[in-house]
Amino acid sequence: MNILIKSATILDSKSEFHNTTQDILVENGVISSIENQIKNPGNYQEISFENLHISQGWFDSSVCFGEPGFEERETIKNGLKTAAASGFTTVAMNANSNPVIQSNSDITFVNTKALNNPVTLLPVGALTIGSKGEDLAELYDMNSAGAVAFYDYKKPISNPNLMKIALQYASNFDGLVCSFPQENKISGNGVVNEHINSTKLGLKGIPALAEELQVARDLFLLEYTGGKLHIPTISTLKSVELIREAKKKHLDVTCSVAIHNLYFTDAVLSDFNTHYKVLPPLRTQNDVDALVEAVKDGTIDMVTSDHNPIDIEHKKIEFDYAAYGTIGLESAFGALQTIFTTTQTIEILTKGKSRFGLESTPIKIGNKVNLTLFNPDAKFTFTNKHIISKSKNAIFENESLKGCVYGIIANNQMTLNSL
Repeated sequence: MNILIKSATILDSKSEFHNTTQDILVENGVISSIENQIKNPGNYQEISFENLHISQGWFDSSVCFGEPGFEERETIKNGLKTAAASGFTTVAMNANSNPVIQSNSDITFVNTKALNNPVTLLPVGALTIGSKGEDLAELYDMNSAGAVAFYDYKKPISNPNLMKIALQYASNFDGLVCSFPQENKISGNGVVNEHINSTKLGLKGIPALAEELQVARDLFLLEYTGGKLHIPTISTLKSVELIREAKKKHLDVTCSVAIHNLYFTDAVLSDFNTHYKVLPPLRTQNDVDALVEAVKDGTIDMVTSDHNPIDIEHKKIEFDYAAYGTIGLESAFGALQTIFTTTQTIEILTKGKSRFGLESTPIKIGNKVNLTLFNPDAKFTFTNKHIISKSKNAIFENESLKGCVYGIIANNQMTLNSL
């Protein structure tokens, strides 16, 4: 692939060209020249957009595509197309398919489905057989096939001894164990955050305590085992404080937060719109403020879209019975830009790669090209026309967002959006 990118502002703190506007020549998929002005050396395709900015390719640590088994929600092929159009060059795909991804052959199937795509798919294997929380899955075999982590998506491990054994066993091959932060005996039949709004609406609440007890338990287990733990999608102020203290002890722990938990509070639930039914639930303004601050100071290691397509039959029903989840890839950049500066947003979108075994790819001469192209200043209202996913359960529908994605260049391929 030979292309010439014209007048692009580079946002990459690991590049000597950070915060400068340059022409970039790509030859055979490798950056061969970065200069103020480059003359087209041949009939190379020229890339030029209004207010063009580029960064290292973006990474999302938690997406769901449904396949195999839930293709009506999403397929791997269309999921990767959605990721590319949304600016992501790498995504970690959860194991919540039917059957769940829990063996060497399952990981191989997923990797085969994702071959020859501009977006790199990193498969996450189930932590337990059938994601039932009873017996460990074939962790080592999945790791050998390319699994980057082990996680029963949105299903907490209730047995602390099983979590202890998982951390100990996975440490033999530097495996990353993920633990969903919820104590089910405390959350019970709750469907939203337990607070004033849940009482007003007559909906059963999930106390912040349900999350914080699980986080505290897992951190104690981590300290005991010396393993490697990732806590996905925390949502409360106290969880932030617990993880901050654990990091001061130099425990090997990372965590993430979903973008919607940084943006919305439970105040939006007044009309019982099931788009807002997510897990963990939307919390209070105090929680949101603490989460945003934790992203800024590095306590929270990565921000995820937590993209989870749900078909209409499981969303457009009574709130109590609707499935949890929202799509989020398409709105990720625009939503983050309403909370953080562009520089902060790009740092967020390019963090977390090393935790999942992925090397950083700075914008430097001689490096393989792995870029996201975007305009940070475009403002728009997110509507159905912006959705590429097969499912349309978008929590950010009708929200005013900032920033559009032009496309990606990665794996010696290019995907550009028709704007």
